[in-house]
Amino acid sequence: MAPQTVERRVGRGALLTATVAAAVALTGCGGASHHTATTSRRSRARQRPAGNTTTTSTTPIEGGSIYAHTGAGDLSPAVNGVPSRVYVPNSESNTVDVIDPTTFQVVGHFAVGRVPQHVAPAWDLRTLYVDNDRGNSLTPINPMTGAPGQPIRVLDPYNLYFTPDGTKAIVVAERLQRLDVRDPHDWHLIGSIPVPYAGVDHLDFSADGRTLLASAEFSGWVVKVDLASMRVVDQLHVGGQPIDVKLSPDGSVFYVANQARDGVSIVDPVGMQERAFIATGKGAHGLYPSRDGRSLYVTNRTGGSVSVIDFATNRVKATWTIGGSPDMGGVSADGTQLWLSGRYDGVVYVVDTRTGGLLHTIPVGKGPHGLCLFPQPGRYSLGHTGVYR
Repeated sequence: MAPQTVERRVGRGALLTATVAAAVALTGCGGASHHTATTSRRSRARQRPAGNTTTTSTTPIEGGSIYAHTGAGDLSPAVNGVPSRVYVPNSESNTVDVIDPTTFQVVGHFAVGRVPQHVAPAWDLRTLYVDNDRGNSLTPINPMTGAPGQPIRVLDPYNLYFTPDGTKAIVVAERLQRLDVRDPHDWHLIGSIPVPYAGVDHLDFSADGRTLLASAEFSGWVVKVDLASMRVVDQLHVGGQPIDVKLSPDGSVFYVANQARDGVSIVDPVGMQERAFIATGKGAHGLYPSRDGRSLYVTNRTGGSVSVIDFATNRVKATWTIGGSPDMGGVSADGTQLWLSGRYDGVVYVVDTRTGGLLHTIPVGKGPHGLCLFPQPGRYSLGHTGVYR
């Protein structure tokens, strides 16, 4: 299927250096480097561009938690009749495997563009998009049928997010070192936000939707972006390799997994400081809130484990050793299972969130990455592999 061309010509941003590119090969969220900066150094390294007037919002959070509408079984009417399926992009096979989570069997398989990285639910929950990074395209999937559609031409879609109001899509162009803001209906380019650090790849939004915090994996920075002005307004050097980003239930801080520091930073988005660091396990990578909004599951990719952080105390209350290379995924609609790709093992793991036990290991293609379990509870999707509000 030939991609539909909706791209306007734009200049290429700065590419990664040959050294970094070789280290990460075809994938983002790459191999671990064990550079670690001290807290004092991270504080000194914080820089704020001139003219930053961004303030925090005092808007109350509905239900007292940003995850108030993502509890067990709280599915949107938009997904009525949609069969539960697990979509697994195989980055090194250029394919997607489809798993029935009731039988734990692969029930579908189709080819997509080069280096599919993640499968992202659209804001309105009616379409899924496969991010074909090196293929410069998005493959839409009809979640009712599980069938792929005609690819959409966009540059360098390593990751894909949607603003909380649903008016814009944000294509994370990791290789081009920028965030491309697009119309989520016809995909025309509205504008680009250059990121001055290599490896931008994951992000999450503030509770009021005015700003976002994005990680720059290859350079150890996190950046704050104002969505009204579409520019980076603040930044913080956390060192190591910052990967996944999730907002706290009360909207006050962001949690940032750090693959090289083997844990999670708690970042104050107002002062742009690291308030604390929580050691979890080797290669801390993906972050997933529990269905009751009380815990945060952290995948430790090189340690073969999942750590459980208590949001109330910011302490690790359990670590589940499952082996392999747990990477990205999602929590089942009832909250009893955590589905994760095994990035370097060609499998998908199903973990029992009540016991921490490994329930199933399901063979898939080579290099499985941003697995999407769909549908999940929530009124709308912010993208990635399923970040809901």
